[in-house]
Amino acid sequence: MTGERQTTVEQQRKSIERSLSEQNSIFFVAEIENKLVGFIAVIGSNLNRNRHSANIVLSVLEDYRGQGMATKLFNKVFEWAKEVGILRLGLTVIKDNKKAFNLYSKMGFGLEGERVQSSKINGEFVNEYYLYKLL
Repeated sequence: MTGERQTTVEQQRKSIERSLSEQNSIFFVAEIENKLVGFIAVIGSNLNRNRHSANIVLSVLEDYRGQGMATKLFNKVFEWAKEVGILRLGLTVIKDNKKAFNLYSKMGFGLEGERVQSSKINGEFVNEYYLYKLL
């Protein structure tokens, strides 16, 4: 939910630095005229049993959606993931977010399952889809 997380700039900086120090995590950003308009974060694991797998978090400002930015960010992730040996990517999406679900499907993600009442938004429980892509 917008505004729900109260992360300070310093906390966010430290989180990004920690992620970037790991071989199987990375951030890519989209900028227009020096304005940050989107990002994609890939968060991998340090455990041997699932080092080949990582999860994705994506955000593009509403005014910049539908312009191919998310597709470009995903393509950067796919290239990077192959270089570092990540073979499986996962992400989640609120079930009712049809636009995001369609984007993820277009990018080759398949439905893995549904988590019932995973979040509460505006006082209503919502379900979340789990999606995956094998590289």
